[in-house]
Amino acid sequence: MQLETFLIIVITIYGVIIGSFLNVCIYRIPKNESIIVNRSHCMNCGKQIKWYDLVPIVSYLILGGKCRYCKTKLSIQYPLVEFVNGLGYALILISNGVNIKSILFCLCSSALLALSVIDWRTFEIPVAFNIFIGILGIIRLFTDLEHWYVYIIGFFAVSGFLYLLFLITKGRGIGGGDIKLMAAAGLLIGWKDIILALGIGCVLGSIIHVILMKVQNKERVLAFGPYLSLGIYISMLYGNQIIEWYINTFIY
Repeated sequence: MQLETFLIIVITIYGVIIGSFLNVCIYRIPKNESIIVNRSHCMNCGKQIKWYDLVPIVSYLILGGKCRYCKTKLSIQYPLVEFVNGLGYALILISNGVNIKSILFCLCSSALLALSVIDWRTFEIPVAFNIFIGILGIIRLFTDLEHWYVYIIGFFAVSGFLYLLFLITKGRGIGGGDIKLMAAAGLLIGWKDIILALGIGCVLGSIIHVILMKVQNKERVLAFGPYLSLGIYISMLYGNQIIEWYINTFIY
């Protein structure tokens, strides 16, 4: 138990560090900028940021949320993404234990977080994130070959339905990025959980977006990626429990 607690703490810290890299992806990928070659710099004055100002969360707090050089206020997104990514790792590890499945789910949650922010801003899901989640799904498949059919069916269970919707509405009802996301995620979490994820995403999207339309005058068109991502994440955490509760409550 002590070893598992220690591993959860260590992996959570890594989650916070990876969250810092996610911020780079969120800002640069939509601009087609390299996420590896270019060094971190202030978006206002262009000064390169020193390593001691890149410590996740801590540096933001020490600098008072401002650039060391030009004193421009930095976006709260930086520490928020780092914190949420670390918290996301911790919850997955606590829920599923420390194992290969949890590691794959943690990496998937990072991709979901980054693509959600990008989709919220641009209404596009970069294909690289879906490919990454798909690779995680292939790894999950080969580490659980006894239940290979669960993941293969999961690949098509929701994405096939969404693709049919895409054809019927001629692309107006759903985006191609959402279809690819649910195919890749279905390969990772299996058919039961991906169907649950779609249901959760639809419910959250309909409720939250209606509220945003009333409060913030949001357009009727919504970025569906963040809601689907939240549905996928909740399924990774509590999929089995929710499905068992539903079956015991409404079927038996």
